Amino acid sequence: MSVDTRPTTGPDGTATSAPNVAGAVETTTASHLHPKPSYDLADHAEPKGREEVWRFTPLKRLRRLFRAEATGAELTWSSKAAAPVTITPISTDEAKALGGAAPADRVAALAVEHSGGAIHVDVPAGTELDEPVVLDLTGSSVEDVVHAHVVFTVGAHARATIAVQHKGSATYAAHTNVIVGDGAELNFVSIADWADDAVHAGQTSFSVGRDASVRTVTVSLGGDLVRLAETADYAGPGGSLEQFGLYFADAGQHLEHRLFVDHNQPRTKSNVDYRGALQGDDAHAVWIGDVLIRKVAEGIETYESNKNLLLTDGARADSVPNLEIETGEIAGAGHASTTGRFDDEQLFYLRSRGIDEAEARRLVVHGFFADIIRRIGVPMVEERLHEAVEAELAQHVGTPEVTR
Repeated sequence: MSVDTRPTTGPDGTATSAPNVAGAVETTTASHLHPKPSYDLADHAEPKGREEVWRFTPLKRLRRLFRAEATGAELTWSSKAAAPVTITPISTDEAKALGGAAPADRVAALAVEHSGGAIHVDVPAGTELDEPVVLDLTGSSVEDVVHAHVVFTVGAHARATIAVQHKGSATYAAHTNVIVGDGAELNFVSIADWADDAVHAGQTSFSVGRDASVRTVTVSLGGDLVRLAETADYAGPGGSLEQFGLYFADAGQHLEHRLFVDHNQPRTKSNVDYRGALQGDDAHAVWIGDVLIRKVAEGIETYESNKNLLLTDGARADSVPNLEIETGEIAGAGHASTTGRFDDEQLFYLRSRGIDEAEARRLVVHGFFADIIRRIGVPMVEERLHEAVEAELAQHVGTPEVTR
């Protein structure tokens, strides 16, 4: 067993020369649920479909991202960011030096290798932003294979909201690192609202600083196939992470979200709540939630939940929560997963008060998603998502009767 002997921080915040036990645990923990991260493409063989982390994914629809060469194609960026926030291109080596997790799969590794550098979005230490940083990324054609490497850094004790919106059409692979400093507060929103033919796969990783607070909202609405891996770990004790998600799958659409929270520090917290609705033949949603509680992570709290609402026949939801626990000295840990159709009692209650069936169904779905949407904190994005849910419902649930 190899042991990392770099200085570590003791309970009182002072440096110690004791071996880094978290590093030791890292080298001895093996799990098929979270392959070893690496920037070396040779460490990420092209999947065959039998691997645990790929068995739910229709690989044929991702072949171009597994084998693609560098194309130079890019998404069109537009941004709204007030000073002192900066958005600058940097080299791949500079991006790696900023820290964050390495790619955990072949798509993310190819994104780094073929991106030709990275985009660095920096919120300096101590900054308190009154307005959100909004980034709109737009593709022009599904024939364009686009590779992107993006790094967000939020300095110590900064407070910020960042919203990233994906639109248009592309075949898109991305590797994104979000590095949050000690005592900082970040609200990070990512929306995949692609055209119907788009393909989007990649990895977003969060590093939560000591006593930092991070809230993420991930929304998947458009696209032919969207497969997003989201990982998180802690750079010190006391960090808090909340991860919320919303997805709406239509006929033939594949939406997959894979989460991995690595409690590698004591007294850290995480809470995951993802909700999805599915409608139409072969609509398919996959949610995998994995929480690893390492031996050193005493006093942690974690809970993960996934709820799926099937609006029509022919839709399928796969939901797999996992807990890997290496210490019994924890404050609490749990998970839940539900998949079902409309609640007959809720519908009966609404119908008995004179609400027609279509409107009753719409109200149930809006209530199902409302708790996620309200957490976004960006009014224009919240309004857009309510409209998007309404448009999705009109396809299969219908519109309410008009009374005179």
